[in-house]
Amino acid sequence: MTDLTTIGEVLIDLTQTGTNQQGVPLFAANPGGAPANVAVAAARLGARTAFLGKIGRDGFGDYLKRVLEENQVDVAGLRTDDNATTLAVVTVAPSGERSFRFVRGADCNLSPDEVDVRQLEGSKVLHFGSVSLTAGLSRSATIFAARHAHQKGVLVSYDPNYRASLWKTQDEAQQWMRIPLPLVDLIKLSDEEIALMTDTNDPEEGSRRLEAEGVRLVLITLGDKGSFYRWQGKTGIVPGVKTTVADTNGAGDTFLGAVLSRLVARGDKPLEGLTTQELEEILAFANRAASVTCSRSGAIPAMPTLAEIQ
Repeated sequence: MTDLTTIGEVLIDLTQTGTNQQGVPLFAANPGGAPANVAVAAARLGARTAFLGKIGRDGFGDYLKRVLEENQVDVAGLRTDDNATTLAVVTVAPSGERSFRFVRGADCNLSPDEVDVRQLEGSKVLHFGSVSLTAGLSRSATIFAARHAHQKGVLVSYDPNYRASLWKTQDEAQQWMRIPLPLVDLIKLSDEEIALMTDTNDPEEGSRRLEAEGVRLVLITLGDKGSFYRWQGKTGIVPGVKTTVADTNGAGDTFLGAVLSRLVARGDKPLEGLTTQELEEILAFANRAASVTCSRSGAIPAMPTLAEIQ
């Protein structure tokens, strides 16, 4: 059995690394894409992971497939397309905060009939994000996969990672980002995304509304303040880890990959019998993993191994 299967985008993060003597921005072609990041983060921390998605028949696509394989991610469900591999241009402010621009390509074209349902049924967890809900066939493929996993009793994890440039309007984003909620067991949001998903900025009230929708475990990352949780009607905050930030790209994905790596280690039903104390230990572990990623540049290249966290 696979511990974790993720579905969605794998892409090239063209990440700004500085400027040359003439002031021209310099970029590194880092592997990325939130669901692929989560698969790699969990794999580096000991989980058996697989990725379902689509790349172009080009050098970037070949590179991304190789990176996933090198990180022990099963790529049997990775499809290829005549369109180019998707790019995300990531500029980094002096504070380490990122801004995104996407050049969409192959990732939009994953169709429902290309989703390996046997892979879904053989996993403890299916994870997806909202980027693959923005356009194209991938929207249908992602919702199909989430619905199928939910019906088969697979734990469904969701990260509604909002990227404004991928949506026509914020109202459209809110509509589509909320559609999968009845299928979701675990949700991870950033503090900026609470209002988009719940119409309130308050973690206590926002998480209560998500719990009322049927989401069993709500996690909200709070930057250097740590992580908030709601589990079985109880809430709490696990403090973060102070670090010198080089680049926040991939930090949230590392956090979630770390959480999922610990949950799947509990057994075939990752949330069954989970205590608050155990959850807080898992979140402390995930906060440490995210802090390591923040201290280094890039997304996948910055993710820690289990030995580094322990």
